[in-house]
Amino acid sequence: MVRAIVGGNWGDEGKGKMTDLLGGQSDVIVRYQGGANAGHTIINEYGKFALHLLPSGVFRAGVTNVIAQGVALNLAALFAELDGLLARGVPQPTLLISDRAQIVMPYHVLFDRLEEERLGGKSFGSTKSGIAPFYSDKYLKIGIQVCDLFDDEGLRDKLRAVCEVKNSMIRSVYNSSETLDPAQLFDELTAYRTRLAPIVGDVAVFLNKAIREDREILLEGQLGALKDPDNGIYPFTTSSSPLAGFASVGAGIPPHAIRQVITVVKAYSSAVGAGAFVSEIFGDEAQALRERGGDGGEYGATTGRPRRMGWFDAVATKYGCMLQGTTDVALSLVDVLGYLDKIPVCIGYEVDGKVTTDFPVTPLLNRAKPVYAYLDGWKCDLRGIRRYEDLPENARRYIEFIEAHIEYPVTMISNGPKRDEVIYR
Repeated sequence: MVRAIVGGNWGDEGKGKMTDLLGGQSDVIVRYQGGANAGHTIINEYGKFALHLLPSGVFRAGVTNVIAQGVALNLAALFAELDGLLARGVPQPTLLISDRAQIVMPYHVLFDRLEEERLGGKSFGSTKSGIAPFYSDKYLKIGIQVCDLFDDEGLRDKLRAVCEVKNSMIRSVYNSSETLDPAQLFDELTAYRTRLAPIVGDVAVFLNKAIREDREILLEGQLGALKDPDNGIYPFTTSSSPLAGFASVGAGIPPHAIRQVITVVKAYSSAVGAGAFVSEIFGDEAQALRERGGDGGEYGATTGRPRRMGWFDAVATKYGCMLQGTTDVALSLVDVLGYLDKIPVCIGYEVDGKVTTDFPVTPLLNRAKPVYAYLDGWKCDLRGIRRYEDLPENARRYIEFIEAHIEYPVTMISNGPKRDEVIYR
């Protein structure tokens, strides 16, 4: 069976924990899109980890962890992350990297920084991981694939051609004296050959064979539906699709193979980066929620930046769940809200004097004001509870209110940061 775990909002919904939890039921876990620009936080018997490129199954014995061709692969970040796990006592995981995956080059990171500096106050809030320049090159068809690292002549030709163009852009567009050396880049890339060679292969063939053998496959999405470049809050999106449907492209599997889509959403809202955020809160109210959120507070797993905070947005979440093709909703971080007397939920947007429950396009979203309903809080700690019926009545009302407004079934509830702190419903 093939299942996908994806985000229903802006990212940072708690997908890492859910993937780690369900990894125990999986034979194969696949990263199919995105890069090191976002992270999954996982807490288990080895400690607390922020994974950026490695699939969440790296902590599980017997799991094959796949980095598929849809991933933006930063080799330096990948091996630094892997070595960091091994140094903390995590056993060597089984890895398979697609020979068709494209590589995030040092010049992609450079151009990301230069462009954000050029934009100044109008920047997109990039993590400066090189993601947008990487995808620009990918669709210009001048990207470097993993398989290119094993073809000396072809790699040298590609690097010479791309460096000529990039150096011209650095001088003329960004007025910078920095230059790229194709010979140096060749040496940097080929230095990874020894470590890569045993773990590189044809991921599409491997996964389609695993599907025919009816193995348990878990697809791990990065970020959330509202960051999709086609359907999200454009241009404040990522550069690859975080939707479950993209897994068929990014991993090379048939769309009909995906039988379950578990969409993770927070019991409140958070976002990193620029763009409209209708239910956003500020000041002391935001800081109180931020400090209680997650495990150690709501700060970006990649950047460390404080996340923007808001109340649960049923309009955005219903839209995100629709885009994902949701079969199950996993509601995370419900335990965080136990300090509140009243809990606001955004149930509609007022745009130009009219209330809508449909998620609008960016220009209208920029003018939207939240319409709130207020629910009574439960004023107690939910951690340790394992049965839905044992939750306080007001907590159950909150969950069921959300479920009614997003119109998708909440079947999993996370009430703590640890792997086993989950209620199945």
